[in-house]
Amino acid sequence: MLLLNASFEPLTTLPLRRAILLVLREKAEVVHRDDAGAVLHSATHSYEVPSVIRLRRYISVPYSRRVPLTRVALMRRDRHTCGYCGKKAETIDHVIPRSRGGAHVWENVVAACKPCNHRKADKFLDELGWELHVTPKVPKGPHWRLINGDLHGDPQWEPYMAHLAA
Repeated sequence: MLLLNASFEPLTTLPLRRAILLVLREKAEVVHRDDAGAVLHSATHSYEVPSVIRLRRYISVPYSRRVPLTRVALMRRDRHTCGYCGKKAETIDHVIPRSRGGAHVWENVVAACKPCNHRKADKFLDELGWELHVTPKVPKGPHWRLINGDLHGDPQWEPYMAHLAA
């Protein structure tokens, strides 16, 4: 489910349970229902599953905050591609190993395939004669708040997401 601020600005994606609770507690309202017509049943009621909900009250969002470094966010930033060989990545790797003083920050972490991660181990790139195919950097832009979901996961989201993709 896509959660919009009271101003119709996209905030984040939510699991179905959280979205339904916000609507039932009257903290949010349904903007679009699920196209498939899905219905959630309880013992005494039936509820149409929403696709987009909007908060009834505006909340201020701190945009200057750095995007949290998570595995999901890193894989999305690197498009599931190994920073060393360009193959499909399954793991994350610290360019400067943490055991040798490297920090766990966006600028020092890349997605890596298992063979490259294993071969690199706790070595520096110049020890192996390797080069990075990407420059690790902090992702920017409001769409990174929607890390849980695909930017175009539901066609009903597109009117609210169009300005974020630009």
